[in-house]
Amino acid sequence: MKVCILTSVHPPFDTRIFHKEAKSLRGVGYEVILIAQHKKEETVDGIKIIPLKKPRNRVERMTKIVWQAYRAALTTDADIYHFHDPELIPIGLLLKGGGKKVIYDIHEDAPKQNLSKTYIPKYLRKPISFFIEAIEAFSANRFDGIITATPFINERFLKMGANAVNINNYPIVSELSVEDSNWENKEKAVCYVGGIAEIRGAVEMVEAIGRTDYRLILAGDFEPGLEERLRQLHGWKNVESLGFVDRNGVRDVMSRSMTGLVILHPTINYIDSLPVKMFEYMSAGLPVIASNFPLWKEIVEGNKCGICVDPLNPREIAEAIQWMIEHPEEAKAIGENGRRAAEEKYNWEFEEAKLLSLYQRLLNS
Repeated sequence: MKVCILTSVHPPFDTRIFHKEAKSLRGVGYEVILIAQHKKEETVDGIKIIPLKKPRNRVERMTKIVWQAYRAALTTDADIYHFHDPELIPIGLLLKGGGKKVIYDIHEDAPKQNLSKTYIPKYLRKPISFFIEAIEAFSANRFDGIITATPFINERFLKMGANAVNINNYPIVSELSVEDSNWENKEKAVCYVGGIAEIRGAVEMVEAIGRTDYRLILAGDFEPGLEERLRQLHGWKNVESLGFVDRNGVRDVMSRSMTGLVILHPTINYIDSLPVKMFEYMSAGLPVIASNFPLWKEIVEGNKCGICVDPLNPREIAEAIQWMIEHPEEAKAIGENGRRAAEEKYNWEFEEAKLLSLYQRLLNS
């Protein structure tokens, strides 16, 4: 059976799209074709990548590139089409109208997400949010399957009557785990891995590390203009900025560090989210310092795998960093609690079974 996965936004080797879903499908025998922005057509790990051009701006991406993705999708003549971005909903509807089975994979609550996007003028955020919510409501039960990345999003689509399945973006435990890691050899450092943005706590992380004698390792790309601002802060002297790193680089950063930070701001989009970096820290045996959102506290404190803090309070974040680094034995035990929780509950192996079950049901229907 042939599967065509489409994204106009994400890179081709996105962890959820390529390393989890596409590889899981390929692993049980599906022919998998991925349409994404890429420099050339090639086959990687048995997955054929059909390249889309890199757009000059968002408008071109949402018009010209989306149309290019649709034309490429038609050439594959797949049994199931699986797309990942709200801007591809019209493509999904066209493919469904052509008699194809279609899955919409929702990573984030897009209507809420757009309410906090700084590049959208404030007066446009609510109308755009309303439009996205309306088109999702219109199309949800027309698609054969809806995949959501959190239970909160899943509940919204179940209420619409959609065939919605929650497949959490939990890590592949074996990918980042370091067996018998020598805690004594770790650096007196904390890490943050992922896109670096003000709304994700970048300013507070740098201000917090400046209140300590320790180091902050940043691994990820900065949102435009932010790096220059952060370099002006007192705490930047304690920062090691690596830029974007591949998955091996992520593993290396986590193996060097004594704790992982995930202190996203309390926006409407983040409060009910399940950030993959938090579970990746856990799978690597790292204690977590996380925002004190009720859902996150339930996970972090319930599994005794970290400390929850006010993400807008650099002093409180600094105190948590200091405690973790100055109590290495306790920190190691907390990290082991997180690793155990990842192995027993929060891992891709369990989520993969739900993905494969959905595909089997659709092909049998």
